[in-house]
Amino acid sequence: MSSIAHIAAIGTAVPAHDIHEAFISWARARLPDVRTARVFDRMAARAAITHRWSVLPVGADGGSPVDPDGFYAKDVLPGTAERMRLYAQAAPALSIAAIEALRAQVALDGITHLVVASCTGFVAPGIDQIVAREIGLAPSVERLLVGFMGCYAAVAALRSARHIVRSDAAARVLVICVELSTLHLQDNPALEPLLAMLQFGDGAAAALVTATPAGLALGTPFATTLPDSADLIRWDITDRGFAMHLSGEVPARIAAGLNDPAFATAATGGRPTLEIDGWAVHAGGRSILDAVEHSLNLPEHALAASRAVLSAYGNMSSATLMFVLARLLAGPPIREGVALAFGPGLAAEGFGFRSAA
Repeated sequence: MSSIAHIAAIGTAVPAHDIHEAFISWARARLPDVRTARVFDRMAARAAITHRWSVLPVGADGGSPVDPDGFYAKDVLPGTAERMRLYAQAAPALSIAAIEALRAQVALDGITHLVVASCTGFVAPGIDQIVAREIGLAPSVERLLVGFMGCYAAVAALRSARHIVRSDAAARVLVICVELSTLHLQDNPALEPLLAMLQFGDGAAAALVTATPAGLALGTPFATTLPDSADLIRWDITDRGFAMHLSGEVPARIAAGLNDPAFATAATGGRPTLEIDGWAVHAGGRSILDAVEHSLNLPEHALAASRAVLSAYGNMSSATLMFVLARLLAGPPIREGVALAFGPGLAAEGFGFRSAA
């Protein structure tokens, strides 16, 4: 058995409730003037997002969460406690749906470790314990909960699984990323936060990482941080949910960073871009993908998997990168790949990968 860690397969799941168009109508109605509304409409049309899915229930009238009788229909939006009660129910359920999608591809017997990443909710006992109990994992399974790292938490989760497998070749690590971003709608009439909220949807992904040579071989991880960028991406915990601050400066700062040879080298783990035939870039938004593509001078279709995920699901925070990797797993063999995600800090984290021999 190899000492190299491999992602054997990835299962994904999203809720059944598409809230993208309902949010656009809701947001437009809150803008202060016609000119700002036109800017919002133009940016929404350019976002390259077709669907975003939510665990929030359909209203009693059959409408979306922002419609009358929906979760967000009140004059004062629900408090954090109410949102967390829903997280405690929905996050484990969506995680288990992703696990079942994974189980349809590979056997999940003999799991020794469970790594869970999530930044959109808190509950104790944690969702790691809830999921472990619900799917019947042995009490001896070692658990790790990666919390509040944001969009690059999938890197931290898979990196941890890699370290486990490299230290114990018999380990079978179940990795879960689950995010319920739509629990954190904010009634803010300003353009920038509404455009930030336009990006996010709910989703979960589950992967099996082992030393068995199948799927994607995980290579060396890397991490770096843009200087003087800590305030560009931020989560603030408020009495009305978690308020996401996603500055409009982020794409330009990423582009400027990647145009710096030292940062670009760190952000790709030192791999020459011309040698990379597989790109799994976190689909944080169309402008972020454009910034990566143009700054690294990538071929036109290099980020096709990331753009497809963005269109079909929006930005699902940490789960997004796993959705992109799932698409690459289903495609042609990859000789040299790079997984790359950006998040609070502003940090870039990732790892190399390739198709198993």
